[in-house]
Amino acid sequence: MLRPIFFLLLALFAGCQRGTYYVAHKAAIAEAAMVVTPHPLASAVGLKILKQGGNAVDAAVAVQWAMAVVYPRAGNIGGGGFMLIRRANGEAASLDYREKAPAQASRDMYLDAKGNVVEGLSINGHLASGVPGAVAGLFEAHARYGKLPMAKLINPAIELAQKGFAVSHGEADRLNAYQADFRKYNEDPNPFFKDKWQAGDLLVQSELARTLQLIRDNGPEGFYKGETAREIVAEMKSANGIISLDDLAAYQAKWRKPIIGQYKQYRILSMPPPSSGGVALVQMLDMLEPYPIAQWGFHSPQTVHTMAEAMRRAYADRAEHLGDSDFYTVPVDSLLAASYLQQRMAGFSPDSATLSQSILAGQFKLTLESFETEHTSIVDQEGNAVSVTTTLNSNYGSKVWVSGAGFFLNNEMDDFSVKPGVPNQFGLVGAEANAVAPGKRMLSSMTPTIVEKDGNLFMVLGAPGGSTIITGVLQVFLNVVEFGLPLDQAVSAGRFHHQWLPDQILMENNALSESTTATLAAKGHRFQTAKAIAVVKAIVRLPDGRLHGAADPRNPDDDARGF
Repeated sequence: MLRPIFFLLLALFAGCQRGTYYVAHKAAIAEAAMVVTPHPLASAVGLKILKQGGNAVDAAVAVQWAMAVVYPRAGNIGGGGFMLIRRANGEAASLDYREKAPAQASRDMYLDAKGNVVEGLSINGHLASGVPGAVAGLFEAHARYGKLPMAKLINPAIELAQKGFAVSHGEADRLNAYQADFRKYNEDPNPFFKDKWQAGDLLVQSELARTLQLIRDNGPEGFYKGETAREIVAEMKSANGIISLDDLAAYQAKWRKPIIGQYKQYRILSMPPPSSGGVALVQMLDMLEPYPIAQWGFHSPQTVHTMAEAMRRAYADRAEHLGDSDFYTVPVDSLLAASYLQQRMAGFSPDSATLSQSILAGQFKLTLESFETEHTSIVDQEGNAVSVTTTLNSNYGSKVWVSGAGFFLNNEMDDFSVKPGVPNQFGLVGAEANAVAPGKRMLSSMTPTIVEKDGNLFMVLGAPGGSTIITGVLQVFLNVVEFGLPLDQAVSAGRFHHQWLPDQILMENNALSESTTATLAAKGHRFQTAKAIAVVKAIVRLPDGRLHGAADPRNPDDDARGF
């Protein structure tokens, strides 16, 4: 018990020597409003905006600008994301600002002459980047729902970039770990280059501050046209990248109809394609609803077995049927039909695991569906809620830093199925629905979700975590509504994951007891351990009307605060 206290004191001491350190709050109870983000400095910005009269969308936008500065590995303007909004009157909307494949992209662009995947080509370097959507998405959300001027929302981020902020232990370790990659794909000068980062060191990003000022003063054109656009394209041309000025100028965020499902007395609102999260989450909940998992108990062998079997089936469907609905007819209605989901569980046995090789994606007639991501959950004093997830994909995306503009570009092209049946970096496989095509949005696992109970706002949640995002969101929700855990315990509880292929249960260390894993092994399950599965940020409205916010201890910088 002395080690955490020792390291906290060490961190505080280091901060005093170099920069102002910050302390993350893992749980908070508030009367009126709540903000849960991956970083205390971003949470402080969101809370300030709410106190100044902004609404949940204003706060979410301000947090995203701040994250572009203080969370460069995932939360920056070189990527994209999804935003789910529920207004206090019950109106719901979902905004897709996922990255898009450049116009010069082609189906087999990551294959060699023999048709084999070129290792790393879709993950690292300039060719791995899709056209960023974050800036367009933030302006689109603000234009429809924001109250405060955009300048007020972006100025805190500009100040953070200009003055710098003290990096945490985790961020210092991460920056040190990626020095070789930074130097491989970039040249001096670069604010991320350092022989050895230490907690409390100041990260000053003057070029990023300049870019944010251009965005503040010129709107989306300050990014997608003019000086910043030319800097992005110059960076592309320096190493065979293919994003063009026309690609940037043509990018638009898109409003889509949320996925809506029902689990007992709870109404589930989540993201539609090109997110796979909403469809897969609602599928799993529908498949699980007939089973008495609360009676069986939290993490009991039968509960884990049944949940893993539902996960397996949903991810098989994900691989076959989900992609960008602007390019592929995604059979959402069929995938969510009660009769179809009953059929999917028809082969379920309580006594044995189903072999993934025996489960094909479901067939039916179409009826014309890493921890290198960041999530924010917000509820404002009026009862509006926002759940927003954004990403660069891998840590620091493609590792390409746009010289002159000051931010990393994503490596989201790896989220396409670069070759049918060949897994991406998260082990996910895909088919024609998610093949590379010019202008197409790649499939995602991001699952920003809002839950209603009896018509009222009940829960806001989401997570980073690559392919484990969907099952992480599923488990936190069930931990609360089925197993009766307080939200902070529901978030911190151990997790497990099954994604069809590979055919195994991925589980956090010590998440399942030895007796449980022995029973599951006897049923035919295989296991692999992981340090962490998803990093959930969640808010629950308590029966007395107060808000309980929970930040995930899996990320030391996750932070919850309210008023």
